[in-house]
Amino acid sequence: MSKLPELSAWLEHRLPALLAEHHVPGAAVAVYAGGEIIDHAAGVLNKATGVEADADSLFQIGSITKVWTTTLAMQLVDDGVLDLDQPVRAYLPEFVLGDAEAAARITVRQLMCHTAGFEGDIFTDTGRGEDRIEKYVATLGDVPQLFAPGEMFSYNNAAFCVLGRLVEVLRGKTYDECLQDHLFTPLGLTHAAQSPYEAIRFRAALGHLTAEPGADPEPAGVWALTPSNAPAGSMLAMRPRDLVTFAAMHLRDGEAADGTRVLSAASARAMRERLVELPDLGLFGDAWGLGWSLFDAPGGLVVGHDGGTIGQSAFLRVAPEHGVAVALLTNGGDPIAVYTELVGHLLRELTGIELRVPPVPDPAAPRVDASRYVGEYSSSVADIVVSQDDDGRVWVERVPKGIFAELAKPEKTELVAMNGDTLILAEPMQGMYIPHAFVGDDGTGRALYLHTGRADRRVTA
Repeated sequence: MSKLPELSAWLEHRLPALLAEHHVPGAAVAVYAGGEIIDHAAGVLNKATGVEADADSLFQIGSITKVWTTTLAMQLVDDGVLDLDQPVRAYLPEFVLGDAEAAARITVRQLMCHTAGFEGDIFTDTGRGEDRIEKYVATLGDVPQLFAPGEMFSYNNAAFCVLGRLVEVLRGKTYDECLQDHLFTPLGLTHAAQSPYEAIRFRAALGHLTAEPGADPEPAGVWALTPSNAPAGSMLAMRPRDLVTFAAMHLRDGEAADGTRVLSAASARAMRERLVELPDLGLFGDAWGLGWSLFDAPGGLVVGHDGGTIGQSAFLRVAPEHGVAVALLTNGGDPIAVYTELVGHLLRELTGIELRVPPVPDPAAPRVDASRYVGEYSSSVADIVVSQDDDGRVWVERVPKGIFAELAKPEKTELVAMNGDTLILAEPMQGMYIPHAFVGDDGTGRALYLHTGRADRRVTA
C-alpha cells in the first residue's frame, strides 16, 4: 500500500512547524513515488505583502536549472548533432578564455561535470535581450584558467552559460524557447516561469535575507540574479510539482508521464554515471555526473542538485533505484535544517535510504598545524585569507567582491579540524557548517587551492 497518504498528513502537520522553528518565511514541497505526486506548502511568499504560499506557488530553483540545461544538451546528443567529447570550439568557434590553449581543449563533457577549469563565478549583466547569453559568452576572453581542463572538480556557473549558448546555436532558438519547446511542453508543465514577467502570472516567492546571525529574514530588494546566467540558474522558477515531474521523466529514463520520449534512455542513464570525485564537501555530494550531483548513501544511490539565488534555496533529491523524487523550495531563513529533517524523513520512509546529515564541527577537535593552509586565495567573487593565531586557532576571512559585495558582508570565522586536509567552520554560515578542503600543492608543500565546492587558487604566501 502507498505510503503517500500517510506522508501527506505528516507534511501538512510538520511543515508549518519546521518553518517556524527555523525562521523560514515560506516553503513548498512535492514528492513523486509510484507514479503519484503529493505536494504541500506553508508560510508566506513575501513578508512585506503577507501573501500565503500554496502548492501552486512558484519559487526559484536556482542551480537545479543546470540539470535542465544538461538535459537540453543531451537531447542534441540524441539527435546526433552534439558529441560530448568534442571541443566546445567545434560548435562555438567564438569561445575564448584568458588561456587560449585551454579554451581550445575544453570539451562539452567538461562543461557538464564542472571540470573545465576556468573561473566560474562570472555574473556579468548583458541586459535582458534575446542575445544576452551570446553577449555573455563574448565577455569571457580574459577569464583565467585555474587548472588544466579535466584535472579536477570546481563548481562552474559560467560553464553552463557556455553550454546554454551551445544549445541555442545548435537549435537555432533562444535558450528560453528551447526550454519551452523541448522540456516544458512535452512534460506538460503549467507552472514554470523563465522571468519575472512570466512569474507574475502566478503566486511567486520573493527571497528573504538575514542581515546578521540571529536576525529575522527580511524581503530582499532584488528578485533574481543577472538574466545572462539563466542556463546556470539565475531565472527559472516553478512550483515543486513541476520540478518533480521533470525528475520523474529522468526516473523513467527519458519518458514523460504520457509516454512521450523526451530523452533517450541511454542519455538519461549517462547523466547519472559517476565521472568525477569530489573532496569531502558536505551537501555538494560525493561525485558528479553530467549535470547531476551524486550522493553515496546507505540504501542506494541518490542523485540531485541544490540551488541558491537571492534569499531562495532549492533542493532536489532523486532515488533512481526506488523511483522516488523529492523537491523542497524555500525563500529564506535556515533552509538547511528544514531540508535535513523533511527530505531525510521522506526518503527514509519511501526508500529506506539515509541521507548523510550535513557535517558539524567536533567541539573536541584538536589544534592543527595550518602552515600548509595559511595564505590568501582569490576568485572573482571573494578574497579569502586563512591565518593561524598565536593560540593555534585557524581563521578564515572572506571579503565578497562583485555582485556578492552587495549581498553579503565580510566575515571572519574560525576553522577547526574535520578530516585530513579538510577543516570546517566552527560557526554556521547561512545555516551551514561549510567544509573547507585544502587541495593540491604549490610546489613548496602549501595547498594550491581552497576548495568549498569552488576551487579558489592561492595568490600569496
